[in-house]
Amino acid sequence: MTVSRRDAIKLAAMGGAVAAGCGASANGLSAQAMSSETPKTADAANSLWGGRFGAGPSAIMQEINASIGVDKRLWRQDIQGSRAHVAMLAKQGIVSAEDAAAIDKGLQQIAAEYADGKLVENLALEDIHLHVETRLKEIIGPAAGRLHTARSRNDQVAVDFRLWVKAACAEADLALKGLITALLARAEEHADTIMPGFTHLQVAQPVTLGHHLMAYVEMLGRDRSRFADAMKRMDECPLGAAALAGTSFPIDRQMTAKALGFAGGPTRNSLDSVSDRDFALEYLAATHMTGLHLSRLAEEMIIWASQPFGFITLPDAWSTGSSIMPQKRNPDAAELVRAKAGQFLAAFTRLSVVMKGLPLAYSKDMQDDKVTVFAAHDDLGLCLASMMGMVQTITFNKAKMRAAANSGFSTATDLADWLVRAGGVPFREAHEITGKCVKAAEAKGTDLNGLTDAELSAIDKRITKAVRDVLSVEASVASRTSFGGTAPANVRAAITAARKAL
Repeated sequence: MTVSRRDAIKLAAMGGAVAAGCGASANGLSAQAMSSETPKTADAANSLWGGRFGAGPSAIMQEINASIGVDKRLWRQDIQGSRAHVAMLAKQGIVSAEDAAAIDKGLQQIAAEYADGKLVENLALEDIHLHVETRLKEIIGPAAGRLHTARSRNDQVAVDFRLWVKAACAEADLALKGLITALLARAEEHADTIMPGFTHLQVAQPVTLGHHLMAYVEMLGRDRSRFADAMKRMDECPLGAAALAGTSFPIDRQMTAKALGFAGGPTRNSLDSVSDRDFALEYLAATHMTGLHLSRLAEEMIIWASQPFGFITLPDAWSTGSSIMPQKRNPDAAELVRAKAGQFLAAFTRLSVVMKGLPLAYSKDMQDDKVTVFAAHDDLGLCLASMMGMVQTITFNKAKMRAAANSGFSTATDLADWLVRAGGVPFREAHEITGKCVKAAEAKGTDLNGLTDAELSAIDKRITKAVRDVLSVEASVASRTSFGGTAPANVRAAITAARKAL
């Protein structure tokens, strides 16, 4: 029978009670519970495991062992891999052309059914691989049994999962490209918009908003490269490794690798082929790094949207209200993106712990890989789509940004640099002189430009009227023309280069 998770828990509880009260079997389940599968379930299990087992699994074993609720996502890849496999078997003369044609036609029918949502989950059939094979037998009869010649579920799941993760990497790259495009558009719009640059969340030096946004373009560009690098390493086909040792059939692994789009050809070691999950870990690592960058941008949006800053306003589409405070506009979308960074790290850690001590080759622990990767994939898609929507529609308050940029003596470094250039003062001495100027302005309750010429000259005679040319935030920003600097011309050049790189 098919047992739900809730029913399985109830069965376990009943078994425990029986054990306590009347000395049931050692595992806490009564004999009745242990044999609760119907003959149909037992037959299904035996069809998979052959003659080695006389009875099917217990209901609890079915529940913990089955993965169809998770790996049903792999139905496209499973059918794709099976079609490539049977075509190779026919070419090599391992199965007849007639049987291969019937198998391929049946697989195409199953694909159409599953695309229409007609996949019926059955815990007794464990996973998507056995679901496909069982349905194929219903359609074409005993010839379906020839499909599994020269392969194992071990190499079957390895190739299915690689195909899926490869596609997930490409999907992440496309979404990152969309977000980068949105950032470039806003950076170009605000190449001249002045805002404060921060260190320690204290006003440091003025920068442009375009330059600030371009910092995230750099981060996300590196994220794209990580997914691309991961795709290169996972671009090898494990199909044909069989259970762990290869096969005695004269298969053509180059043919199946090419048919499935693996540019790197077949994997080179059968043991590694079925036991490797580096590709999934690399995907999760790239997802984690992307999540960190998205979280940093989300954090800045949250801070900037707060009333003390007031740098931005998020539109209604990306905000929520309060159940008690009618004035509230909460940046919940950004907060949820920020939270997901922890989930991405947890996913990478979870699979790392699963894999860290496994002996070669395959162990059932590895079944846990897909639920971890699938969840991270779904969260990443939501985060990238949400962030792109926020970047595209956010409103920037340029007046507040400029006012904040002019606070905190943000042009102090410009004064020190001017002393070095105009007066030949060693920088350390210029630093000390500028510190005295800051102290004087602070005592007067003004900014550096608010000190009179006489007050500046009294601090150091080498400070002349010409220093006014560098004390405005506009002059400060315009002067930062070194490669990678914040000058508007630099920002526009960086945008052009980034668009070309896309």
